[in-house]
Amino acid sequence: MLVQLTINDLAIINKLCLDFDCGMTVLTGETGAGKSILLDALGLILGDRADTN
Repeated sequence: MLVQLTINDLAIINKLCLDFDCGMTVLTGETGAGKSILLDALGLILGDRADTN
C-alpha cells in the first residue's frame, strides 16, 4: 500500500508531500492542476523512463 508520496522539482511541482490513508484515494481538480503530473511521478517510481524534454 502506498503510504506517502514526496515529489521534488518535477514539472510545475517544486516540493510536495502527500500522506495517504487507508481506503481509496481520488484525485480531482481543474485542468492544469497537476493530476497527470502526480501519476507521472508514480510511473517514474515504478520504472517508467523519464521524458528529457
